[in-house]
Amino acid sequence: MSSSWGTEQTQFFFELTPDVILDAVELLGVRCTGRCLPLNSMENRVYDLEVEWRNPEPPKSPSELSRIAKFYRPGRWTREQIKEEHRFLLDLHDRDIPAVRPEEDGQGETLHEIPEIGIFYAVFPKIGGRNPDELSAEQLKSVGRLLARVHNTGASKIAEHRIRLDHETYGWSNLDYLLDSEILPEELEEDYADLVEEICELSAPWFDESEIQRIHGDCHLGNLLWQEQPFWVDFDDMVNGPCVQDLWLLVPGRDEDSREQFNILLEAYEDLREFDRRSLRLIEPLRALRYVHFSAWISKRWEDPAFPRRFDFFGTKNYWQQQIADLKESLDLIREIS
Repeated sequence: MSSSWGTEQTQFFFELTPDVILDAVELLGVRCTGRCLPLNSMENRVYDLEVEWRNPEPPKSPSELSRIAKFYRPGRWTREQIKEEHRFLLDLHDRDIPAVRPEEDGQGETLHEIPEIGIFYAVFPKIGGRNPDELSAEQLKSVGRLLARVHNTGASKIAEHRIRLDHETYGWSNLDYLLDSEILPEELEEDYADLVEEICELSAPWFDESEIQRIHGDCHLGNLLWQEQPFWVDFDDMVNGPCVQDLWLLVPGRDEDSREQFNILLEAYEDLREFDRRSLRLIEPLRALRYVHFSAWISKRWEDPAFPRRFDFFGTKNYWQQQIADLKESLDLIREIS
């Protein structure tokens, strides 16, 4: 299994030595102590940097003694696409919606580049909080209202450079890549392709009829932090997509308890924003397309040494058999409502 795209792009990350990281951040006027801790991130390279405290007043929390530096994977997003991610975060901040915004330099810029290696980067404040393992009914209501405010803000502007989440980009495009890469076992390739093709064909009219706007795109619990109130992190997968994407990822289960939790979330959401309930039919197509997108994503990054270590099961016959089983399950549900 190979990907020349992955090899070409990943090599730039090898040049992100601690001195390069610290020099890049200090160019923005932030003085670092030299402590540089890598954080868990597969797609980008993210570091927790300790900074010098020069304020006569003591810090209010340990987080003020750190900055988070995010170095974007080369070749994934253009400068314009990343700036649209930042624009969304700034728009949320302007509306007093809790989200971690990038810091601006003296010229008001949030996105910077290391010219020698072609890597874009940004610096964020470090914000404390915990990832909830599950949400109580009251927490679901808080998150539902928060998502409504995020989506109200998302609908206020157009992100013309970000991709559109639909059957074309996450379905057909990813399927073409997987087939061209020849990573599927030959005996399973036709079954897999047939499933994805039917899912795309059946869901295409639903996507075409849905309202599309700026959304977070990856609203699972791992990207939700909780202090006294919830707030979202990691807008890296921000897309133009249907709002239901952000809702179902929070409560992805299909059982009765999950349906009850989803209803609590949705009803709280509707306190602050109208929701087209016809878009609920997109949940299973979105779930299936996420499977396909996930497989293509790993395949494209396989030359990055972190990926074979993290996804050692990827590409095995058992892996693809499970993917086919999951897609069949979604397709059966899609057929029921077609």
